[in-house]
Amino acid sequence: VQLQASGGGLVQAGGSLRLSCAASGSIFSINAMRWSRQAPGKQRELVASITRGGNINYAGSVKGRFTISRDNAKNTVYLQMLSLKPEDTAVYYCNIETVAGIGYWGQGTLVTVSS
Repeated sequence: VQLQASGGGLVQAGGSLRLSCAASGSIFSINAMRWSRQAPGKQRELVASITRGGNINYAGSVKGRFTISRDNAKNTVYLQMLSLKPEDTAVYYCNIETVAGIGYWGQGTLVTVSS
């Protein structure tokens, strides 16, 4: 199983980016899909999650600015990020959890927000 994340880059504060993460390989069924991030010198934190049934949760710091969505037919999860702030600068990682409880992580994509 491979997760390929894309969409990161350099953006000015107030700008937007859309991250994508496509899962491929022998995946029977995906339950949860998540985005986490890790800023320099900080621990990795969960940003947003979405279950197969559509339950969504966000970290308080991104609520109202980020939107997570998924395309089950494509095994892809997205993260639309609006009104970006310098403190959103981090490496963003996607991960999935199958219905069997097995987790997989992507390689990460760097988001840099300049002030």
